[in-house]
Amino acid sequence: MVDGSFFENLIWQIADLLRGPYRPPQYERVMLPMTVLRRFDCVLAPTKGKVLAEHEKRRDSKLNDDALDRLLNRAASQRFHNHSPLDFEKLKGDPDHIEKHLVSYIKGFSANVRRIFDFFEFESEIEKMREANILYLVISRFAEVDLHPERVPNSQMGLIFENLIRRFNELANETAGDHFTPREVIRLMVNLLFINDDDLLATPGTVRKLLDPACGTGGMLAESQNYLRAHHPDARLYVFGQDYNKRAFATAASDMLMKDVDQNGGTDNVRYGDIFLDDQFTEPPYDRFDYLLANPPFGVDWKKQKKDIEREHQKQGFAGRFGAGTPRVNDGSLLFLQHMISKFEPVRPKEHKHGSRLAIVLSGSPLFTGGAGSGESEIRRWIIENDWLEAIVALPEQMFYNTGIGTYVWVVTNRKEKRRKGKVQLLDARECYVAMRRNLGDKRRKLGEKEDGNDQIAEIVRIYGAFQEGPLSKIFDNEDFGYTRVTVERPLRLRYQMTVEDKARFLDAAPHLVDDVQAIDEALGREPLLDWSEAWKRIEKLLRQRSSKWKAPEKKLFVSVFTTSDPSAEPVTAGKNKGFEPDSSLRDFENIPLKQEVDDYFAREVKPHIPDAWMDRDKDKVGYEINFNRYFYVFTPPRPLEKIDADLKRAEDEILRLLQEVTT
Repeated sequence: MVDGSFFENLIWQIADLLRGPYRPPQYERVMLPMTVLRRFDCVLAPTKGKVLAEHEKRRDSKLNDDALDRLLNRAASQRFHNHSPLDFEKLKGDPDHIEKHLVSYIKGFSANVRRIFDFFEFESEIEKMREANILYLVISRFAEVDLHPERVPNSQMGLIFENLIRRFNELANETAGDHFTPREVIRLMVNLLFINDDDLLATPGTVRKLLDPACGTGGMLAESQNYLRAHHPDARLYVFGQDYNKRAFATAASDMLMKDVDQNGGTDNVRYGDIFLDDQFTEPPYDRFDYLLANPPFGVDWKKQKKDIEREHQKQGFAGRFGAGTPRVNDGSLLFLQHMISKFEPVRPKEHKHGSRLAIVLSGSPLFTGGAGSGESEIRRWIIENDWLEAIVALPEQMFYNTGIGTYVWVVTNRKEKRRKGKVQLLDARECYVAMRRNLGDKRRKLGEKEDGNDQIAEIVRIYGAFQEGPLSKIFDNEDFGYTRVTVERPLRLRYQMTVEDKARFLDAAPHLVDDVQAIDEALGREPLLDWSEAWKRIEKLLRQRSSKWKAPEKKLFVSVFTTSDPSAEPVTAGKNKGFEPDSSLRDFENIPLKQEVDDYFAREVKPHIPDAWMDRDKDKVGYEINFNRYFYVFTPPRPLEKIDADLKRAEDEILRLLQEVTT
């Protein structure tokens, strides 16, 4: 067995043949499908004759395609086959028609492999290489790379392919963030996901399922398998993924198939489709998972899916995926999170169901966007009040390929440890990074690992597991993130006065009330009155005496024309035993922490400053937000004025000196 880096470098060298017709960010369009093809060609070589014989035998049979695939897969002793008489060596035999033969060879595969190459859209790349006169050369060079399982076992082939994916994605760093997560971030997430499960995973015969609903090229699936292979080799972890990016899906599906995944032909573990419109994992036993990982696209809107998502929210409620609410349409991150929670296993130890854990990377927006009662706040409230939020880890900025914004790992579970129940841990790892030697797009930093001489991932995991207060770790009760949004009202204070101009303006709009207005003018006079409630009583009495009945719009017009707000006026009463009319222009809100008694807070914090204020408790709303910066803020005192003055004096002296040099 040869070291995997040998084959990886060999394949990497072949990529140089593409220079010219392809830009480096486009190399993966050819190199990943060709690596898959060559691996499958080598894997199927020992049983090629048997498959061809079986195919010839069944040529005139009336078997449907699925039944024929199963027979030929059995003949190949694999979960796929190729019944074309061609292989990589024979492809080299006819250089003038190699593109036709290569397409024919690909069409000879079983349906699961053909589907992968359809999503790779590889036929267009074949034509592009033919036109550039490099197709034969690429095929010939790949034919020299021996990827037979005896030389490259499945596990090693998986690592080779993962590294190629990583390297090609880094070349395409301007778009890589859409379907590729930095490997060290995944390793941190995987460590946090499995942190408490050593005993569970060490149990003989343990079988677990993991889902990534935004799997991209499959990095999280691969790293999860690598973790279990290193720490719990006897445990079996079945990984599943879904993605709507065709090339990313094809890459992830190829990776699964090359690793000889145990069920469903490998490609069925990774499925294509939009999770919001076409969830591919709804049928038992693949509707619930023990572990979930995801890095959904940051700030991607869900306008296209809005109608379907809102219908599910309204009609199915908590029986569907989005019962807690829907966020604003320009960021679907919390929809991904709700979708993942809907896949949780219940906690039923007697049925060998131990609940679920998930880790998801989100931007800062889902932590605090949306006030009390909004979709975002209601989703946070649902998660926290159900005691599912275990921790949030703040990552350094400039960690991802296509954005420099701050990011956060949420760990959510329905099986918290006893010591964590009712608690949430916030871990500030924003300064835990090492600078990269070479920038990759917006990625300028990475989490330190062993090879960096500063294993920051291990340190973050240690602090997380210790579950103690410290400079980087804060422990909070669930209620610490909640607040009651109380509506604070102040009385409406109106001054009444009738003037010639206002009278004319009113009668322009309601000329039929001229006699009533004239009577009011004579009865109340032209001087300002600071008690509108009393003034209106007099007006109503006068109108009754005149047998005049004004409609509501006419009353409203009269108030708007002849009254103005005046803080020195008396409060306007709202009717019998109803207190005062509120002034909407003075309405305010107080966010009162859930741990504080509302009346006490109001008496202490509001009443001393606004004595005439009151609370409208019928409008109370409960909200939840996590203001990370507030909890880790460290006050830095300003510099002494003497030092600032001294610096300014030095700057002034330097400016004068430079001016003198110019003018002399």
